[in-house]
Parts: sequence; C-alpha cells; structure tokens
Amino acid sequence: MTTKRLLLIHKNPTIGEVIQACLTDVVGWKVEVAGSTLEGLRQASSYQPDAIILEVSIGEIDGVRFLKQLKSQPETQGIPVVLLTLKAKWSNLQQSWFHKSQLAAAIVNPLEPTMLAVEIAKVLGWDLD
Repeated sequence: MTTKRLLLIHKNPTIGEVIQACLTDVVGWKVEVAGSTLEGLRQASSYQPDAIILEVSIGEIDGVRFLKQLKSQPETQGIPVVLLTLKAKWSNLQQSWFHKSQLAAAIVNPLEPTMLAVEIAKVLGWDLD
C-alpha cells in the first residue's frame, strides 16, 4: 500500500492536531493541516493530496466557495473531498448536491477517533492493508 497524503481543513487547531495524529499514527498517512478554506486552497495546489477532509462547520458558505474554487482549478479538480461534520443533516444531503459539488462523502463526527481512517478509506474505496 502506498502512503496516502491528506489535507485536513479544520478551524480548531487542537482538534486538527488530534485528527492528524490519529490518521498518521493509526494508518501512517501523511496529513497536512490548514486552518481555513483559503489556506486549504493554497495547500491543495502545492501539496496535491490524495484527498481533502473538510470540516464543514467552518461555514457553509466558505465550504461551498471552497468546493467551487477547488473544482474549477485543473490541478485540484480531481481531488476527492470528504466532509467532516458534527451535524447529522450533512450526512443526509440530497444526492444532487453531492453530485453537483463533486463530494466523495460526508462523515459525521464525533466518532471513535481511531476509526476515522477506516471511515475515510471506506468512502474513498482505499485499501488499508
């Protein structure tokens, strides 16, 4: 298995560090953290992650703008985005919104932190072996 590179966009630095540590320690993925969607756009272009984990409570408007800008740039348009949210309603978004925004999935948090990698791998079709 090749090491996956993820970009985590999370406004809370402490929670971002915990998520980064879980993904790094549990499955050995390389995880960069951005504290805002603007910073995330810059890092996505230069870091070229295999996937982006976007914490949605950053702001619904910021998240939508981020997705539009990410998908409009040739160098980042193919990067899958997984929403990480505390709000269960995001996990039940209409399929048309998912399709239009080109989202891979939404994961409702909190969940067992050590299981986050399993959930991400499952929704992206990645093998953890």
